[in-house]
Amino acid sequence: MIPFDEAYCLESFRRLLAADSTTGQYEEVQAVVCEMLDELGVSYTTLRKGGVIASLGGEGEALAVTAHLDDIGLMVRHLNADGTLNVCPVGGLYPFYCMAENVRVHTREGKVYTGTVCRTPNSIHVTEEELRATAPDFRSNVCVVLDEDVKSAADVRALGVETGDMIALEPRCTVSNGYIKSRFVDDKACAAVLLAVIRALRESGKALKRKVYAYFAVYEEIGHGTTWLPEDVKDILAVDIAPTGPEQNSDEHKVSIFAKDSRFPYHWGMTNELREAAIAAGVGYVMDIFTPHYGTDCDGSILAGHDVRHAAIGPGTANSHGYERTHLDGLRNTYALLLAYLTR
Repeated sequence: MIPFDEAYCLESFRRLLAADSTTGQYEEVQAVVCEMLDELGVSYTTLRKGGVIASLGGEGEALAVTAHLDDIGLMVRHLNADGTLNVCPVGGLYPFYCMAENVRVHTREGKVYTGTVCRTPNSIHVTEEELRATAPDFRSNVCVVLDEDVKSAADVRALGVETGDMIALEPRCTVSNGYIKSRFVDDKACAAVLLAVIRALRESGKALKRKVYAYFAVYEEIGHGTTWLPEDVKDILAVDIAPTGPEQNSDEHKVSIFAKDSRFPYHWGMTNELREAAIAAGVGYVMDIFTPHYGTDCDGSILAGHDVRHAAIGPGTANSHGYERTHLDGLRNTYALLLAYLTR
């Protein structure tokens, strides 16, 4: 087994995090991935709608390994009369998971403004009791306050901020005692693992057992990341987070092999192949099921009508779609299983 390069994986994760990529705003992060693939000497193509497909070599029936680059976030819905921004979610972002978070507002002219997600009213000391007990709601009592001297919608519009502008949350990545705490572990940590596998294959010269594509998708969070596939793809493997919870087997120190998500079971035969690869390689793994609110890009490929087998793996991850946490062990085991499966 080619050792896991922890430093490279973390460096790759941080490079991806540095590019804001709320679903639909993919150009910057796509450019970062293309730069990293250039550094690795890997050929690739970009998709018209956004996304990168790299050719890793090999022969025979093609496998697409996908990890997504898009993040959940917000969009400006309208400009409030007091100069704050009414916002709506992009992807599965809930207000209770982003209150008081710092943000960057990206205008369509390329300007970037900072701000904060706030309650309305924003100070607990001047909030009536009934309002204190009210759950946050993007439509009624949550807004984004810009770090600008604005007092009206006209002031905000003069900055160039308008309805439809993208809002990215601050990732706040930190690593402590092996635990990685950050927004967008889903799925930039998994994309970093995929890049680490590509690098290991390139540097070791280890042969692939079949033709393999690395597919960096940019619309997973809204369901159509891999609805288009290259014609020769016969199997698709998603590398995505495995949410932890009271009734889940998933563990931040292990890789999960997905048996089923909220839509349907994963392919029995392909899932068994992954399990066999994990056992043979001595990988720390668990089998798990993710319902009622989880899916991967594999689901989009199946629902688009592609005749492919589909499976998914990923590191156990806490606080999904919030300030997420996983462990380097989980990334290491995901790397080990993916590498073992590609070369078995």
